[in-house]
Amino acid sequence: MTHILRIDSSLKGEDSISRRLTGRIVARLAGAHPDARVTERDLSRGVPQIDAGWIGAVYTAPEARSADQASIADYSDRLLAEVKAADVLVIGLPVYNFGVPATLKSWIDHLARKGETFRYTQAGPEGLLKGKRAIIALSSDGTKLGSGVDFASGYVKHMLGFFGITEVEFVAADQMIFDAEGTIRAAEDRIESLAA
Repeated sequence: MTHILRIDSSLKGEDSISRRLTGRIVARLAGAHPDARVTERDLSRGVPQIDAGWIGAVYTAPEARSADQASIADYSDRLLAEVKAADVLVIGLPVYNFGVPATLKSWIDHLARKGETFRYTQAGPEGLLKGKRAIIALSSDGTKLGSGVDFASGYVKHMLGFFGITEVEFVAADQMIFDAEGTIRAAEDRIESLAA
């Protein structure tokens, strides 16, 4: 059974283009795999930033955690468990000020845990979440995917690779300010061509 994890981060709710695209991607994948399980995580509701308390919590043995540490670690562990359980990650990436939304950055920070998603070896870092696929639905008003001012897509792709997820594809509705309808249509066509 295929397990799909859908991550949305846009603040625009029903008006969000990245949400529209992640919805279509999930529908395409689920249509090809009728037994697929879909887990949804909406980051726009807020994701706590990591801090010293987080470090103390997640790197303390579970049996030695205080009540506060257990609560902090439990939230972070749930995010991590969702990613570990998924075969495919479908991530909505609206470009905000040339970068990733703060909540998406915080989600990634929660996942960046030595011994869980990566480890250091003599040969350098090794990602521990191998064998997964990620499809990123990028939307932007003016930023072109892969351009010199796109600080979002490269970062997300790098971090996924750092975690061992190297099969990463982009569906882009970028530079919509110039031709929103045509750009969205091209992105939707791209979704229809994705291997399911």
